[in-house]
Amino acid sequence: MVFQTERLIFRRATTSSDDIEMYYRLWNHPKVMVNVGFPDGLGMSRDDIRRLFEKQVNYSRLVVIRKEDDQRIGEAKLGRPDGNGVSETDVKLFPKYWGDNYGKEIKRGLVDWLFTNEPDCLAVKATPRKTNIASIKMQEHVGGVQIERGGDYPVCIRVSYFPPEEHWLYMVFRGDWEG
Repeated sequence: MVFQTERLIFRRATTSSDDIEMYYRLWNHPKVMVNVGFPDGLGMSRDDIRRLFEKQVNYSRLVVIRKEDDQRIGEAKLGRPDGNGVSETDVKLFPKYWGDNYGKEIKRGLVDWLFTNEPDCLAVKATPRKTNIASIKMQEHVGGVQIERGGDYPVCIRVSYFPPEEHWLYMVFRGDWEG
């Protein structure tokens, strides 16, 4: 286990058949993947996913498990800080678990883990699609600030941080989180 929250357990994804199957179903689910630009899912095979997991380096894919019944409800990506001290997170949940504030709980857990365990992490970023209201609310729930081009921020913002036009850039800054 990496960490837990009130209702959830987070552990690293493995190449076990159960984990691969969960990711296969999640990443090929049209309702889940439409929000990240893949309305038909990623189209990845189980073998593709297994190979991807074997190469993880700069981040950890975490399986999110509901404590009450040990159900895998989705995934969370926990990025390590880059050279500017910026980590990236991502959350994907099966639609069955939407609307129960799991996303907010997951995001809060990820941000807290990064600021507690990664001293070089100055900010946590996410790039929700502009039409993904639930993800935007999740970013704002943890104090995420919508970043605009040309602003002055407590980390060196490079143009590469900015997502495609149909997405927003949100950042939670360590000083605000700890403040």
